[in-house]
Amino acid sequence: MKRSAVRPSPLFLGLLAVTAAGAVLTTFGAETGPLAITGTVLFILGGWAVSLCLHEFGHAIIAYRGGDYSVAGKGYLTLDIRHYTDPVLSIVLPLVLLAFGGIPLPGGAVWINHHSLRSKGVESMVSFAGPLTNLVLGVLLAGSVAIFNPSVALAAALSYLAYLQIIAFVLNMLPIPGLDGWGIWEPYMPYKAQQFGAKVRPWAPLALFAALFAFPAVASVFFVLGESVFGLIGGEMAFAGFGQFNFMFWR
Repeated sequence: MKRSAVRPSPLFLGLLAVTAAGAVLTTFGAETGPLAITGTVLFILGGWAVSLCLHEFGHAIIAYRGGDYSVAGKGYLTLDIRHYTDPVLSIVLPLVLLAFGGIPLPGGAVWINHHSLRSKGVESMVSFAGPLTNLVLGVLLAGSVAIFNPSVALAAALSYLAYLQIIAFVLNMLPIPGLDGWGIWEPYMPYKAQQFGAKVRPWAPLALFAALFAFPAVASVFFVLGESVFGLIGGEMAFAGFGQFNFMFWR
């Protein structure tokens, strides 16, 4: 891989700056004061946008290494969120679901030329790279709370963003067409199963999100699973809950 293939865009660096600014405001604000709330909102929204870029970059960089060099020409290796998003499906809808439902919708997408990939194993790893990125980010964010012992408000914001990463990991690992969990196993599936997945791929994730909102029992099982994984990586739900409280300050 050429060094020049990966070029972080100014927009991605801007998202990092917004996230950092949110962290600073949160650090110097009272635990539930205006600065802490404003900082938490900026940190979570900026941090989630950054993680969306990294999630899709994870897919793209593995595809590039696996033989699909077209991802470089499509701009997927620049970490520019505009190359991963649709204005409504990738920005507006995910932010609405995150702000009002606490569900981090996987809003981005990269188009991979699967015929260029060297093997089924590579195809599977391309799908797994996105959720793995969320898991690694969750571990790093939760670990930063334990290692650096930040202020309560910043610890809460870090923990809530870490929790969202783990929820995104669990969500994406579900073997449902349209999610990465399906893509991991799809190369090894019978042709008829692959055909079925292709037909329902646009609608299956929407059906899942509708079920999460409409049936509390389904949502409860899903979030309990997410909390269990969050606990396994050392996350503190008390901090994450406080971070969610500041993020959803209007509720």
